[in-house]
Amino acid sequence: MDDADAAIFKAYDIRGIYPVQINAEFAYLLGRAFVQFLNCKNVAVGRDMRLSSEALFESLCNGIIDSGADVIDLGLCSTDMLYFAVEKYGYDSGIMVTASHNSKEWNGFKLTREHAIPIGDNNGLMQIREIIAKKGFDGSNKKGGVLKKDVMDEFAKFCIDFVDVSKIKPLKVVMDASNGMAGIIAPMVFSHTKIKIVPMYFELDGSFPNHQSNPLIEENRWGIMQRVLKENADLGIAWDGDADRCFFIDDAGRFVPGDFITGLLARETLKKLPGAKIFYDLRASRFVKDIIEKNSGIPRMCRVGHAFFKQYMREENAEFAGEVSGHYYYHSGNLFADNGMIPALQMLQLISEEGRKLSEILKETDNYHISGEINLAVKDKDATLGKIESYHKDAKNIYHIDGLSVEYHDWWFNLRKSNTEQLIRLNLEADTEEKMLGMKEILLKEIKEADS
Repeated sequence: MDDADAAIFKAYDIRGIYPVQINAEFAYLLGRAFVQFLNCKNVAVGRDMRLSSEALFESLCNGIIDSGADVIDLGLCSTDMLYFAVEKYGYDSGIMVTASHNSKEWNGFKLTREHAIPIGDNNGLMQIREIIAKKGFDGSNKKGGVLKKDVMDEFAKFCIDFVDVSKIKPLKVVMDASNGMAGIIAPMVFSHTKIKIVPMYFELDGSFPNHQSNPLIEENRWGIMQRVLKENADLGIAWDGDADRCFFIDDAGRFVPGDFITGLLARETLKKLPGAKIFYDLRASRFVKDIIEKNSGIPRMCRVGHAFFKQYMREENAEFAGEVSGHYYYHSGNLFADNGMIPALQMLQLISEEGRKLSEILKETDNYHISGEINLAVKDKDATLGKIESYHKDAKNIYHIDGLSVEYHDWWFNLRKSNTEQLIRLNLEADTEEKMLGMKEILLKEIKEADS
């Protein structure tokens, strides 16, 4: 396998340009290597609506079958639906054909073993890569078969069971599926509620004719923000392409950062389970830690990435977790996997029970001023982080959970290295807007100086 091929193996999944980096031949080899690595008897396989997903799915399944394992064909589904199926029906493993939020030229694969435990670069992905590179596949005396399995109804019921539907009022909600998998899943899930859906881009279309399926990019959420205002809606909800992440727009048409959502959902969790452990990512606002502690919970900071969250949640038996990126993880009934529909249902119940607009509920975050993630190109990532740490050696606390985290009494920042690009990522928060903007300006100058 040459360097270009090796580059498609990321920290948490396989992802690349189709058909240059990822194609039918690679998908077949992946199917064979996956079965050989896990020695599994069956593999649940799902796919999203990308233009290349059907062709990759067929080749992947042929590789699995030729290695003697059975394919459980879930058809078109979301990534969280795949996780659900692997656990619910006790399958040995699972593969989702998707490139999540990437643009239409991309595709890829998310891999899990039993109980929907993710396979990343620290627990098998590199070994699978080596098997593919050597093409040293074991012979199989038999071929596997294919069983089609429709899990849509069961998945919808599973999500609904996380809330009390009777408490959800007939709210008006704008929903943007970005022509992704939420377009067929959201109607099924929310048909169990009394809400009025204003749909945006529910038609499955892997060419993404309206906007890229990544609501973290402002231009991709501009439409739903405007639509919430135009419709005088109570809430806006958007999903990424494979619908395992969800994002919220309040009634004032403002995007709500994922850490604020994590804090609100953590409080809901602690109402039912006081004393529970809650994980949050190290980029998150102090609001999350504060709200967990105020509600008798145990806060736990985690490095960025779904594989780490799932691992640490299992190790500490945590109940809930959230990332700034819109991933939300659940223990009870979901085995620490992420889900894109449950948080949406929980927010609907929260707003209904509070009897207040989301914009009013969010006023408790007014004293938390976050910068958002800032990507900075540098020549030497390690050297830059080292110099920045030396500039702040007198800080209150310094952590190295993921990159460099530095805390002062009234502000903090984190610098992380990109896994795939020559970038470092800056997140910063302060007690006042003035302090945040001032320290951001200083840090940007320090980073430029450190990289010169």
